[in-house]
Amino acid sequence: MPIFSCGEKPVDRNPYLVDIRFQREFNLSLPLYSTLNYVGGSLLVEDVGINGIILFNLNGSSFLAWEATCPNHLPKSCSKLEVEGVLAVCSCESFQYSLATGQLLNPSEELSPPQSLLFYPVQNYNGVLNVSN
Repeated sequence: MPIFSCGEKPVDRNPYLVDIRFQREFNLSLPLYSTLNYVGGSLLVEDVGINGIILFNLNGSSFLAWEATCPNHLPKSCSKLEVEGVLAVCSCESFQYSLATGQLLNPSEELSPPQSLLFYPVQNYNGVLNVSN
C-alpha cells in the first residue's frame, strides 16, 4: 500500500518489513565503533531495528544505515543479513546488497520488483552519529 506525501509520487513501502520507530546515537570516538572510522568500514548493531542495523562509512564524512533484514521476503530465521566486506548477504537465497547504494546486486527472476535495503536516516554531529526512523 503506497504512503502518500506532499510530493508528486506516493512513497512505496516495503511489503515485507514493518515500520520500527527508534533513535540511537553512536559516538565514533568509542573503541566499539572504531571500524566506522575508515572509508568502507561497517558495523552490524544487533539491538536496534528489526534484526539490527548496518552502519557504513561511505566516504569518510558520509554514513549510511540499513536495516539488517533481507527486504525481499518476510522475516524468518535466515533473513538476518551478514556483512561481507562492502556487501550485506542474506543466507536464505544468497542475495547480495551493496552497502554503498542498498541495491540488490543479484536479483532472481521471480522478484517483481526486487526491493533494495531499507534505509534509515543518519545525521553526523562531529563524530556522533544519530540514526532514527
